[in-house]
Amino acid sequence: MEPQVRDNTEQSRFEISTEAGLAGFAEYQLRDGGRTVAFVHTVIEPAFEGQGLAGKLARAALDTVRERGASVLPYCPFIRGWIAKHPEYTDLVPADKRAKFEL
Repeated sequence: MEPQVRDNTEQSRFEISTEAGLAGFAEYQLRDGGRTVAFVHTVIEPAFEGQGLAGKLARAALDTVRERGASVLPYCPFIRGWIAKHPEYTDLVPADKRAKFEL
């Protein structure tokens, strides 16, 4: 089974799961009536580290935000670093906030 990412809106986090269960999550806070998604913390469980799941989680979460027409505030260091390595996602961060996040 390919890892699956879903938006668990009840817990305000995107979750990535494998056949073995929940592998990790990226917590967020909705702002501006849902028009902005502030990512605050990302966790990959130790048993799942080194499998590229954090990157898959970041990509899927950011793609979902893009599909919804929302913007991103990457307070989470992992999400911020991932965006920095994948500049095609920089446009999700409002132009006037990019310097704050060093993007």
